[in-house]
Amino acid sequence: MEKKVKTLSSDIPQRKKGASRIKVLITASTFPRYLNDTEPRFVFDLAKALLEYCDVTVLVPMDILAHEYEVMEGVKVIRYHYFPIHKWETLCYPGAIVPRIKENKWRALLVPFLFMSLWLHTRKYEKEVDLVNAHWIIPQGIIQCILPKKYIITGHGGDVTSLNKGIIKILKKKTLEKASAITVVSSQLQKCLKNTYHINDIKIQPMGCCTHVFGPQNRVENYFKQNGNKVILFVGRLAEKKGVKYLIHAIKRKDIKLVIVGDGPLRKALETEAEQCEGEITFFGKKNHEELPEIMASADIFVAPSITAEDGDTEGVPVSIIEAMASGTPVISTYSGGIADLITDGVNGILVAEKDSDGLTEKINLLLQNKELTEKIRKNALETVKSYDYAVIAKHYYDMYLQALHED
Repeated sequence: MEKKVKTLSSDIPQRKKGASRIKVLITASTFPRYLNDTEPRFVFDLAKALLEYCDVTVLVPMDILAHEYEVMEGVKVIRYHYFPIHKWETLCYPGAIVPRIKENKWRALLVPFLFMSLWLHTRKYEKEVDLVNAHWIIPQGIIQCILPKKYIITGHGGDVTSLNKGIIKILKKKTLEKASAITVVSSQLQKCLKNTYHINDIKIQPMGCCTHVFGPQNRVENYFKQNGNKVILFVGRLAEKKGVKYLIHAIKRKDIKLVIVGDGPLRKALETEAEQCEGEITFFGKKNHEELPEIMASADIFVAPSITAEDGDTEGVPVSIIEAMASGTPVISTYSGGIADLITDGVNGILVAEKDSDGLTEKINLLLQNKELTEKIRKNALETVKSYDYAVIAKHYYDMYLQALHED
């Protein structure tokens, strides 16, 4: 059974033959600082795929490890400074804005500087394009709302589910109402926006992966030096909503090795919890995009034990799950956020309740023992992810751009 990405409207204006390519400015606050960075790259992968249809420029915050101007695999990238003392520009990397502030509350003082610089640079560069695609409602969407260019909003998670009170809620409502189109990465986020802001025309368009990069052909036997043991894999940021501690407590067999790839604010606490568990647990740290295809394909089971965080932050559709499915590695996850948009329990993956370590243990044992079920899930998952390839997703975005540009 295949779960397809919900398609956008079929009544799409076509670009006239011979017409010049449309020019799009993508604004975002999470982006690789350099090729093979360990920062999330879904905006970059989307921008690359869009080059088939559009001229794309990406505008993102500066980091001390990055270049101000560069072309990354065909994508023009402009990074803006937002504080006079450049070495203090630590609000956005590594990680994301809200976790960075939680880690060091003094970073909140950088927020108004980021907003002002984003406004100045977006105002400058939007003059050179036909349309702006603002990824995240805050801050990119709110800033775009006070500028004249047509824009599309892409909501990814916490920008949708949190900060829905007071003046921020008023600004978010205005931003959404003015947008030419709104897209979010899951049905759960769509429902949240509809219920909170009473806006009905919200499209669902998840991020995806490059299926020509991730695949079963990348498997390397004994990659993790497991010496015959089965490998359970997690890849992601070590933050609350990822629910990694529930996976750690699910490892109760001596013949299992849990490999945790990633870093984040909870790493030390998770390492302490892991010391109390029976199974072998290894923290691999961050890995770059070049390393992930072999890592994903070489595991026996991929587990994403996601939960809803105390502040309401939740998953969209985690790209790591899509990459694991494309790698031919069976996935166990939870009914958190938009994960059930991608996975049908028992068909192309396994789902359990949030915070259910015993449920994770049971399903890990099930897949290790039931080869027929594992193979069925693997085959169905490989079929599902065809709809999540960035070539497919980019075409959906291009169609949405054309619709926005042809509005009265």
